[in-house]
Amino acid sequence: MLRHAVAVVAYRGGKAIHGAPATFADFKTGKTTRTPVQVLAHINDLYDWALSLAEGHERWRDSTPGAWDAEIARFFVALKAFDDCLASAAPLALSAERLFAGPVADSLTHIGQLAMLRRLAGSPIKGENYSKADIVIGRVGPAQAASVTEFG
Repeated sequence: MLRHAVAVVAYRGGKAIHGAPATFADFKTGKTTRTPVQVLAHINDLYDWALSLAEGHERWRDSTPGAWDAEIARFFVALKAFDDCLASAAPLALSAERLFAGPVADSLTHIGQLAMLRRLAGSPIKGENYSKADIVIGRVGPAQAASVTEFG
């Protein structure tokens, strides 16, 4: 189930970042809010942390956001590294439940923020019936299946 959750993150996260206009990365809704590139960098930090937790050497790092395209690439690299760890025969140093409750669930919250920011920035993503989405365990890269049932 945890690997499926990571595939969901790749699918939904990919949808939230794919096709965003160049100006989206630095879109700001208020003085104290994160920009989309800062949110994406934080998601990437969450998956670096998730991997360190799974491997038993917890390490948190607040990274300085890079360029938007670099953070997008980092997103899929971080997901793959974590998924590869989950797919391996190595035992997890932290339970799957705790990995889900911490970094994975937090990342889903932030993917929702990116989707909301897309709408506020004037570049909304289409809603979708995600229960029909072609989400596959292990498919955690930028190449995702096309939407099956989009709304609007």
